[in-house]
Amino acid sequence: MLSRDFIRTHPEEVKKAVSERCDQAPIDQILALDAEQRQLKVEGDELKAERNRLSKAFSDKSLTGEQRDELRVRATGLRDRISEIDARISELETQLHDLELWVPNIPAPDVPVGTSEEDNVVRWKWGTPRTFDFEPKSHADLGEALGIFDAADAVRMSGTRFYSLRGLGARMERALAAFMLDIHSKEHGFTQCWVPYAVKSEAMVISAQLPKFAEDAYYLPGEDMYLIPTGEVPLVNMEAGKILDADRLPILYTAATPCFRLEAGAAGRETRGMIRVHQFDKVEMVVFCRPEESADWLTRLVGFAEDVLQRLELPYHVLEMNTSDLGFGQVKKFDPEVWMPSLSRYVEISSCSNMGDFQARRGKMRYRPGPGEPPRLIHTLNASGVAIGRCMAAIWEIYQREDGSIEVPKALVPYMDGVTEIRAES
Repeated sequence: MLSRDFIRTHPEEVKKAVSERCDQAPIDQILALDAEQRQLKVEGDELKAERNRLSKAFSDKSLTGEQRDELRVRATGLRDRISEIDARISELETQLHDLELWVPNIPAPDVPVGTSEEDNVVRWKWGTPRTFDFEPKSHADLGEALGIFDAADAVRMSGTRFYSLRGLGARMERALAAFMLDIHSKEHGFTQCWVPYAVKSEAMVISAQLPKFAEDAYYLPGEDMYLIPTGEVPLVNMEAGKILDADRLPILYTAATPCFRLEAGAAGRETRGMIRVHQFDKVEMVVFCRPEESADWLTRLVGFAEDVLQRLELPYHVLEMNTSDLGFGQVKKFDPEVWMPSLSRYVEISSCSNMGDFQARRGKMRYRPGPGEPPRLIHTLNASGVAIGRCMAAIWEIYQREDGSIEVPKALVPYMDGVTEIRAES
């Protein structure tokens, strides 16, 4: 979240950022309530000072009984008014905090300004989309024909936008997770974690999922908990409420987790197959670093996601997202998108974001720059490394053969126990 002081002293900058994001936020209401609270604090401090003076006056032995009665009446009036002011200040604080949670982050100055996803900018490409001398099938059709993908059973037990995997389909899902985790933990310096898949509301607020994206989240009312929409949520909460030693930074965490998303309002968009579903697995990377290092870490995170795609030899391009397509808490974001032959276009497979101190302020995540120095807010970043279901869908489509079999990418063969292809008899 943005600091109240920043909103108060830079209201036009905040409003401009909200407008460029094509979003809405109660800035004027925050300013009005903040002004009322500040005025009440001044009045309260003055009345408390007067109360202290009255308290000292009672010790004057020369006071008459009548004078003491007058002091008591005045003290009672002060007490009641101070109590009213303190209650109102507390009420305003709750209101202000709730409203501030709806204010998005300020985009970096160099983020492209736009009004729709059409204004995102392709920064670079890698690989050449494969051309086929036969009509390529979708990953869903390929998987069903090979007996490794099944939507019907999953829909029967769970509803639309769920799927199940069998045999070498399930094996590849597991292999991809291990493949990605090994790259990030053994080569990129991340500490692998295993985290809860259900979290408290507070954890969702800290990670900037709530209150903005409540309608897209799976809520468990009996527990007052949420199923995680991304591994970012538990990973970023691992350092919440802490003051870290500077020599511990940067802290790098990675985990493979299921992700649960209602995707409210997304009907009709790639709902068949593994592209847009309610449950999917993803390898996530989260970074905690010094503020001056976060821009560099964003570049590195994009490179780590690209590393996975390049080793699997999947053609992709990298988009820089415009202001209207930034996530709520993001300062700057790049989205690697993988080529999908059945759609004849690129599809998001990773999202790499610099959150600045937005999550750190919500979660009171700080570090001490040096001995005796006051704590400072850290910066947090996150990136998909990458979405496993979409990665597998791209592999099936790009590596498909005319006879309906699928070649296993060379880099993945060791993780598939030496299996080099998937055929119907497998």
